[in-house]
Amino acid sequence: MSLIGLAALALSSVSALADECRNCGVVRSVEAVQVKGKTSGGGMVVGGLVGGLLGNQTGHGSGRTVATVAGAAGGAYAGNEIEKDSKRHTVWKVRVSMDYGETRSFTYPREPDFMSGDRVQVEHGKLMRLRTSE
Repeated sequence: MSLIGLAALALSSVSALADECRNCGVVRSVEAVQVKGKTSGGGMVVGGLVGGLLGNQTGHGSGRTVATVAGAAGGAYAGNEIEKDSKRHTVWKVRVSMDYGETRSFTYPREPDFMSGDRVQVEHGKLMRLRTSE
């Protein structure tokens, strides 16, 4: 068989695989990940007020103004971070090596029923386990 014939055979095999399952892949990992929660702005407001009050207690004249502004800004940042941490939660990241070469990641709010090595297909943006023929 010629080199061109072998190349054509290889391309037709890849094409047949792609036609068989365009959105299939293999689960490479499933891991729990801690993520910070979303904020309502309440932590930032309270932190800014407390920081501004504390900053206002230091310095005199324009130094007091600078300390108040710096305290408010620092307090707002700290309050926002504290609120994010208080709403921290776990999500599960599933990494999939797609048959066409790309690696995709899917996030689930609860532990999914997938394991590394599972054959899956993406349908409407969600993973579905493929049945294996035995």
